Amino acid sequence: MKKIAVFGYSIMSLEVMRRLDNSQYQLIFAGKNQKEADLVAAEGFTSCVTDFRNDDALKAMGIGVDVDILFCFYPTDSDNVFLTISARAMTKTLTIIGIVEDPESAEKLLAAGADKIIDPYEICGRKTYDMLVKPDITNIMDNTVFGQHDLNMAQVEIVPGSCLENSLLSELKRKQPHNVIIIGVVDKELDDSLQIALGEQDHHLDAGDIIVILGPADAIQAFKDQVNDIAVS
Repeated sequence: MKKIAVFGYSIMSLEVMRRLDNSQYQLIFAGKNQKEADLVAAEGFTSCVTDFRNDDALKAMGIGVDVDILFCFYPTDSDNVFLTISARAMTKTLTIIGIVEDPESAEKLLAAGADKIIDPYEICGRKTYDMLVKPDITNIMDNTVFGQHDLNMAQVEIVPGSCLENSLLSELKRKQPHNVIIIGVVDKELDDSLQIALGEQDHHLDAGDIIVILGPADAIQAFKDQVNDIAVS
């Protein structure tokens, strides 16, 4: 089981801890003061008060000993840079993930030894764009990857007499009521390659074609039931 240390109290640090699977990770939070430690402990997490500027205190938490991943979530970039420098000096194998308030601090954090950078403004900007341009994909990703943790891929063959036979892929993408993403279709009359369902690209669906979809298990089953429905209306 990997051990993760989270430094810095914030909405983001709490959200990260809530979403991490407790069966796969051992979490420990380091607060600057007792109030922060108590707030996180009230959420059910192991917490303590640690002076991140003291190397002995970092070692006592497991930095350079048995901590595998370090999150630097202090609201001040300079604190995250300082913590990253100290932790990286203790071990080269530790994975360090830091947050930045000022995008210009990203290079400093990387130079200090961080492996990955989280820029909240970039994430929010990308999320807003996706909501406007790709609402269907954004919705299913929220409901699966960031929600139910039940994301599967399936191949669904169109049976002879299916209600989808002789229909268009674009029409199916617009009207299918299930919480799935249609990735593409394999046309047996052409070859066994996957024709990606993007943009204005369309495809005539025939019996024997295979539709590739992504979504939660129950939605995939509902989609299969629709495909297997022998109907003419």
